[in-house]
Amino acid sequence: MAALSPDTVLARFRRAKERRSAWEGLWQECYDFALPSRDTAVRATSAGPRRWDRIFDGTAPDAVDQLAASLMAQLTPPWTRWMGFAPGPDIDEDERSQVAGELERASTVMQSHFDRSNFAVEMHQCYLDLVTAGTSCLLFEEMPAGESSAFRFTAVPLVQVVLEEGPTGRLDVTFRRHELTAAQLLARFPSARGMQRLRLAERAGDAELRIPVVEAVVPDGNAYGYLAVVETDALEIAGETILAEGRFAVSPFINFRWLKAPGEAYGRSPVMKALPDIKTANKVVELVLKNASIAVTGIWQADDDGVINPATIKLVPGTIIPKAVGSAGLTPLETPGRFDVSELVLDQLREGIRKALFVDQLGQVNGPRMTATEVLERSAEMARILGATYGRLQSELLSPLATRARGILARRGEIPDTPLDHRLVTLEYKSPQARYQAQQDVQNTLVWLDAVRALGPEALAAVDQAAAARWLGRTLGVPGDLMRTEAQIGLASASGLNLLDDLAEALPKDGSQG
Repeated sequence: MAALSPDTVLARFRRAKERRSAWEGLWQECYDFALPSRDTAVRATSAGPRRWDRIFDGTAPDAVDQLAASLMAQLTPPWTRWMGFAPGPDIDEDERSQVAGELERASTVMQSHFDRSNFAVEMHQCYLDLVTAGTSCLLFEEMPAGESSAFRFTAVPLVQVVLEEGPTGRLDVTFRRHELTAAQLLARFPSARGMQRLRLAERAGDAELRIPVVEAVVPDGNAYGYLAVVETDALEIAGETILAEGRFAVSPFINFRWLKAPGEAYGRSPVMKALPDIKTANKVVELVLKNASIAVTGIWQADDDGVINPATIKLVPGTIIPKAVGSAGLTPLETPGRFDVSELVLDQLREGIRKALFVDQLGQVNGPRMTATEVLERSAEMARILGATYGRLQSELLSPLATRARGILARRGEIPDTPLDHRLVTLEYKSPQARYQAQQDVQNTLVWLDAVRALGPEALAAVDQAAAARWLGRTLGVPGDLMRTEAQIGLASASGLNLLDDLAEALPKDGSQG
C-alpha cells in the first residue's frame, strides 16, 4: 500500500463519515433512552440537559448498567487472571513443563500491568457503548518508561471514530477526529513539524483555540500505517499539517462489535432490539403520569356568570371561590374512562426489555430458591444465547489485547519475545465464560472415567491415567510446574525401584530380622 498522505487520509475519512451518517440517528435514539445525558455520544451538537426530558421509565438504563457489569465480570474481571499464554500443540511433551513455567511468568507479568493500569475503568465504559450502540473502540497506548504500568487505555466515544472493515473482515481501518487545545496537542505530539503558530497560541494563553486532529490507522500488509494530521478545512494552519506518522505491528485502536449483520460494518446492540419496547414503556409511563395529574387536580368547568375569573382561581386547600347566586359555580368534569390497563401493559414491556438485555436470567433475588440443576440449565441456556457474541468478543477484543500487550512487554524486555503463532505458544482464555466450556469438557471426561471404572480392571487398563491427569490439569488451568511430565514420572519410578533394590540388599539373607 502506498504511503499515507494528508489529502488521501482526509478524503477517505470524509467518505467513511458519510457512510456512518446512516447510523447516527439510530445511535442517538439508543443513547437518549438507554444511556441518557451521554455527552457527545454521537453528535457533538446534541443538547445534553434536554435529553432527560424523554426518560420516564428507568428500566432500560438500569438494564444497560447491569449487562455492562456482567460483561466485565464474565470476560475481563478486574484483578483476576482472565487471559494468559500456554504451550501450543507443537511443543514436545518433555519440554512442555519448562516452557509452561516461562509462559506462566509472562502471563503473570502481563496481568500485573493490566491491573496497575486504568484498564478496568476504561473497559467498563467501552462495554456501556457496546451494549447501547453495538460498536465500541478502545485505544491501547504505551506509557513512557518509569510509569507504574506500561499500558494506558482510552474509551473513545463514537462521535470521534469513523470505522471501516479491512481485508480480514474486522474493523481494522480507524479514523479518529478530536479537538485539542494547543497545550494538549503539543503534549500529545511533541515532535510535530511546522507548528509555530500553535506554539505562539500556547504562549499567548489562547484557551479558546481548538485544533481539529484526524488520526488514521490503516492496514498495510502485516502491519498498520499511522498518520495524524490537522484538519485544515476546519481551521487554517500555516505550515506542515502532519503531526505524527509511523507503523504499528498491531493496531492501537481495538474495535469490537456485539452483533454484525451481513453487509454492515458497524455492529448492532441489544438496545436496538429492545428499542420499540423501551420507547413504548416510556410513553406508557408518561401517559400514566399525565392521568395521575388529572386524577389529583381534576378537570373543572364553570358558568360564565361574570363573577368567576378562571385566571385567578388556585385549587389549594382553604380556597374560597366566589360564584353568582343561582349558578352552579365550579364543578368537576368526569373523566370518560380509567387507565388501569396501563399496569398490565407496562409489566409486559418491562419484562421484554429486561429479557432482551439479559437481566434476571437466574431469576429474581426475592423469588423462590432454585435448585442447583436449574441454575446449571439456565447457565447453559445463557451460554448458548451469548455464544456467538462471546466468540466475536474473544476474536475482536481479547486476542488483539493480548497480542498488543505481548508486543509492548517483549519490546521492553519484560517477557520473552516468543511469537504468538498458536503452534508453539497459544492464548489461553481464563475468564469465567471461557471456563464454562472447560468445565463441560472436564465433566464429560469424568463421566467417562467413572463408566470405565465400573467395567472392571480390564477396561480400566485401557486408560492412561497419567495422561488423563495432565489433560485435566491443563483444561482446568492448573499451573504447569505442578504437573509432572512422562520423563519426570519415569525418573521418579526409577528412583523408587533403586530404593527398593537398596533395601533388599540391606536385609539379612537368612530371613532373620535385623
